[in-house]
Amino acid sequence: MADELSKVFAALADPTRRDMVARLAASDATVSQLAEPYDVSIQAVSKHLKVLEDAGLVTRSREAQTRPVHLEAEVFDLMTKWIERYRRQAEERYQRLDALLAEMNEGPAAQRHTDEKPPRKGKAS
Repeated sequence: MADELSKVFAALADPTRRDMVARLAASDATVSQLAEPYDVSIQAVSKHLKVLEDAGLVTRSREAQTRPVHLEAEVFDLMTKWIERYRRQAEERYQRLDALLAEMNEGPAAQRHTDEKPPRKGKAS
């Protein structure tokens, strides 16, 4: 799992590949369609796609004369689980810190007020 995750994060480290993934999230596209907005060759786009394919982020199929590229969204589940685990751990640490800060803010002055007994009502002697 860690090796798969490393490949995914490495593939997404490049801004051009992240942009391709974002565009593929909307719909499948051919290599030519993916190359359109970039000032690079089809071969350069193919190399980017090879990295994404090796990471399991995209697949290519054959439809008649075209080879559309398809985003494999399930890979994001792997990333999401990994990120969520550490998000939960961080959240727990923040909650403990919040509790400690709240306790510290109450401090000795607050403690003295809670230790004092309220004045008794009744007859004065």
